[in-house]
Amino acid sequence: MPTASSPEPLRLLTIVIPARDEEGCIASTVEHLHLELELRGVPHEIIVVDDGSTDRTWAILEEIQAKLPPLRSVKNPGPHGFGRAIVRGLDAMTGDAAVIFMADESDDCRDVVRYWEKLNEGFDCVFGSRFMKGGGTIDYPPIKLFLNRIANAFVRLLFRHGLNDTTNAFKAYRKTVIDGVRPILSPHFNITVELPLKAIIRGYSFSVIPITWRNRRHGTAKLKIKEMGSRYLFIVLYVWLEKYFSRGDYRKSA
Repeated sequence: MPTASSPEPLRLLTIVIPARDEEGCIASTVEHLHLELELRGVPHEIIVVDDGSTDRTWAILEEIQAKLPPLRSVKNPGPHGFGRAIVRGLDAMTGDAAVIFMADESDDCRDVVRYWEKLNEGFDCVFGSRFMKGGGTIDYPPIKLFLNRIANAFVRLLFRHGLNDTTNAFKAYRKTVIDGVRPILSPHFNITVELPLKAIIRGYSFSVIPITWRNRRHGTAKLKIKEMGSRYLFIVLYVWLEKYFSRGDYRKSA
């Protein structure tokens, strides 16, 4: 695994939040995140991408934007999809590092600060794990937990990267990594494995830290397990083929 280097200090963290029909929680998610980062002195912008909401999500974002200058709300006009919304946010970022954060506040704001600190140690990426010592989950649906562990074990076996929570979206990347893993192919939740796997096989350095996760308290989950199996498999095998057959054509330049 490539080790941390000593690049230029980071100046601004972009938090990308894809949101679809999150009227019950989007305000508290953004407000709590901003407060934590403000208190900890993390320079930041928050980009919320409305991915075709049919409720009051967009109206709420417009209401709170006036009192939260770091907030930028953008719309994904379509086609829609979790991955497409994230790419729309990454395209709009002005920071030199990005964290992908869930709109339902299942991710912990304090972990965003820890990601920022790790990035500033010189790592290209920081990956959180809910399943290592110090990490944890609250109210994880049993069937999803079972399938999660099978999927992550399969990915770990294929790539032998030591990471046991590849499928979790909540990760941090320097902008150089975001640019270095393009083009981003995944239109849906399979982007959660495409980004870290490409970063790893293309030679970017990473650190893994324990994080916590809790099940959403408002709204409904957007991930449909039965629809995603083949999409995850496609992108995992696509990146695996790159790892073993591209002859290093896409690896990070020294």
